[in-house]
Amino acid sequence: MQGKKIGIIDHYYSKIGVAVLKLKNGNLKIGDKIKIADQQGNELFEQEVTSMQIDGKDVQEVNKGDDFGMKVDQKVKEEYEVHKVKEE
Repeated sequence: MQGKKIGIIDHYYSKIGVAVLKLKNGNLKIGDKIKIADQQGNELFEQEVTSMQIDGKDVQEVNKGDDFGMKVDQKVKEEYEVHKVKEE
């Protein structure tokens, strides 16, 4: 899989399609592309980051150590990996 592992899914709210992510490396901005993978590293889907929230407030960027909410395109599970797609 291309891209750098930047974090994991900490929780998923299925009714609203929102995942709580723990960012362990690097940063993430609105407009970045991410890939979600299962614990074995199998890519499940790719999406663009369109919104992020910390404590119910919209943010444009998150950094290492941040926990934040993000709308996801498909169902995810706790401990799934989040990879930042490297732009060519």
